[in-house]
Amino acid sequence: MNKKLFVIAIALAVFAASAGFMAYRPQTIEAKTGAQKFELPAKAVKVAENVYSLGKAYDKKSDSVVEGYAIVHYKGDNAKGGAAKPSGGTVCYGFLAKDAKWKWLEPWVVNPSNTRGLDPNFVFANLAADISKWEAAAAYDILGDGAMTGAVLEADTVALDNQNEVYFADIAESNAIAVTIVWGIFGGPTFNRQLVEWDQIYDDATYDWSADATGMTNKMDFENIATHELGHSVGMGDLYNSGCNQETMYGYAAFGETIKRTLNAGDILGINKLY
Repeated sequence: MNKKLFVIAIALAVFAASAGFMAYRPQTIEAKTGAQKFELPAKAVKVAENVYSLGKAYDKKSDSVVEGYAIVHYKGDNAKGGAAKPSGGTVCYGFLAKDAKWKWLEPWVVNPSNTRGLDPNFVFANLAADISKWEAAAAYDILGDGAMTGAVLEADTVALDNQNEVYFADIAESNAIAVTIVWGIFGGPTFNRQLVEWDQIYDDATYDWSADATGMTNKMDFENIATHELGHSVGMGDLYNSGCNQETMYGYAAFGETIKRTLNAGDILGINKLY
């Protein structure tokens, strides 16, 4: 090869590698000056305590009409009901719907900017680590790779945008810590059921957040809540049986709580049955 062409080829290779590195290195995200707003649409219908139907919409990727559900996670005694109940009263796991799961990998994006001082790089890294907990327990790749953005994100409550989004906002629902929205096929033959899109909103108007290794008594622990919310993203349902209060998918949450960080026996059994 001509020496000049060889040098150019090497330079191009180095540039390409550098571009790839830059795409995945920690980013600087501007701090928020005010909380973004989120509220459920007026047409949302409560179908179970803390679960709201968003109706139907067309999903281009699966070429299917799908249904959307919003699962609202409340603090303490505000979380009442039973969107999913443990089978037989002793097995502590439940699903959004039997066999409704991911059948392909999709990327996700987070705008980690918040009004509570959480490090954006921590938010991104922790979400990725929390997803890995569910995937390791299932021995299955469930959700795709993530990326950070400084763009304004908006959860899909009416129509799908083929993007799985995570961000902080002022959730209008009183005492709501977080909301996870999942779109998919939840009825009909079980072999045809699947999940096609998910979004998450974490409230940074009412609640302060902690990244502390052992939790903080006056703040919501981000890892604790995110691990639970990502359980919904992969297809797991809430539990409200007090005998299941050691599970990540137990529906109650409190300041300083960290127990949901680690998947418990019921969580692990459930995700293995689903995948």
